[in-house]
Amino acid sequence: MAARNPARRLPVHLTLVLLCLAWLVPVVGLLVSSVRTPYDISSSGWWHGLLPPYRFTVDNYTQVLTTGGLGRAFVNSLLITVPAVTVMTAVGSVAAYAFARMRFAGRRTVFILLIALLVVPAQMALAPVLRLYNTLHLAGTFPGIWLVHAGFAMPFAVYLLRNFMAGLPEEVFEQAAVDGASAPTVFLRIALPISAPALASFAIFQFLWVWNDLLLALIFLGGDPAVAPVTVSLSNLVNANTGQGWQLLTAAAFVSMAFPLLIFLTLQRYFVRGLLAGAVK
Repeated sequence: MAARNPARRLPVHLTLVLLCLAWLVPVVGLLVSSVRTPYDISSSGWWHGLLPPYRFTVDNYTQVLTTGGLGRAFVNSLLITVPAVTVMTAVGSVAAYAFARMRFAGRRTVFILLIALLVVPAQMALAPVLRLYNTLHLAGTFPGIWLVHAGFAMPFAVYLLRNFMAGLPEEVFEQAAVDGASAPTVFLRIALPISAPALASFAIFQFLWVWNDLLLALIFLGGDPAVAPVTVSLSNLVNANTGQGWQLLTAAAFVSMAFPLLIFLTLQRYFVRGLLAGAVK
């Protein structure tokens, strides 16, 4: 029986390899296109760049980083993503703890109503929120986009973190209550440290989501280079009338994806731990 196990697992391994290739091929194509000349890109497919004679160049990266405004957009993306993820993680963890560990009137009803917002398309709220932002002069500002991202992510944050905190060992909280610990103390010194894998998983997921967002950035920030993130700057690289300049788009796209990819690869163990946490009790 044991001798037949490798053969039985072969279809699974083959499927995984094919899925990895399906994800890897576009990335390789993007990288190869980013180091090719405009003439080569327009005259042949990206796979020809892997064949001799090799004519690679870094001019696309040089032009993007020096004249494309990507440096300022990169800083703007950080100024948008880091505070937004911090706000949604902090507020979401407090709300999740309240729903999971505190008793108050209407708790179940409020939780169900909040989770029901997950099925409501975000596009339905864009127009009324934008009108409110124009009235409050929040449109085109960093605090405004922080609040938008945090508001749209809150139902998912509460759902994910509440389920994790509800599965924490009850004995720990009972012992803390016997010792006379207050609710804020229990939250800060017990619930948060134990929930670190779930918090890290949520923060990484939302970091990638906010960093790659284009729709909310266009609507609530506009095209002002002073506040425009990387995604908005990328959309402006290609000439809408002639289609020229898309070789710069490949270089800029690879630069923009390098940072979140580095974050994910560095913190992937926390992401996996957060996804698997609570699966086995």
